[in-house]
Amino acid sequence: MRTPFIKMHGLGNDFVVLDAREAELPPVSERFARAIADRRSGIGCDQLIVLSPSDEHDFRMRIFNSDGGEVEACGNASRAVALLHGAPATVETAGGAIALEPKDGGASVDMGKPRFDWDAIPLAYAMDTQMMPVSWEELENPSAVNVGNPHAIFFVEDAQAVELERLGPSIETDPLFPERINVNVADIQLGKINLRVWERGAGLTRACGTGACATAVAAIRRNYVKSPVEVSLPGGTLTIAWEPGSNVVMTGPATEAFRGTFEWDDFA
Repeated sequence: MRTPFIKMHGLGNDFVVLDAREAELPPVSERFARAIADRRSGIGCDQLIVLSPSDEHDFRMRIFNSDGGEVEACGNASRAVALLHGAPATVETAGGAIALEPKDGGASVDMGKPRFDWDAIPLAYAMDTQMMPVSWEELENPSAVNVGNPHAIFFVEDAQAVELERLGPSIETDPLFPERINVNVADIQLGKINLRVWERGAGLTRACGTGACATAVAAIRRNYVKSPVEVSLPGGTLTIAWEPGSNVVMTGPATEAFRGTFEWDDFA
């Protein structure tokens, strides 16, 4: 079965998009997603995105990390899908419905309301999520925010100095986080946020849209910055707007890299 795909990226966070909105595709397994994402023997990507019809919204978006695990949300992929769709849309995701609007060279995405309750992150037990009384070596007192998927945010003096590749895996899989966690380290300079992210199931990434949203929300809650705020990641900059009680809106670029086809059974 010859299957078309679209390769896209948002600030270097790259995706293989399979569009099954008009032509149904076979079920996507964890093994299949892992094989497609493999950068040596597959097409190569941080996430596999599968679009399909939705009963309640314009269409559905499923997101598989490079380890094959399905996750609830991906902000960068949402912008890429908005660019691909080419018109405003409401999209069903496992993390809830989101609203997309393509703009010049990218898109704005309404990511919905952030959640802060400990059992909405989720955490293994109750605690204050704005200033959590926990630490991992020099990383301490994170905030926890769920913006469709769960994030822990550590504010530090210099995000570049943190050994995130070493600390990220142990925090991601700590028993405190029963569904694992995305790990963000951020510093604030002149009212702007510098951010690095260890994504659960994907590792260090050049950009993470939901991480930028969660970090901006956490920084605004702590009165470190004001909305809207620029969040700079290794792959580029996003603008995040949020006021308490409102939805998070992320704006930034997205790019279509190329298109191609593959034989489905080669990866099944």
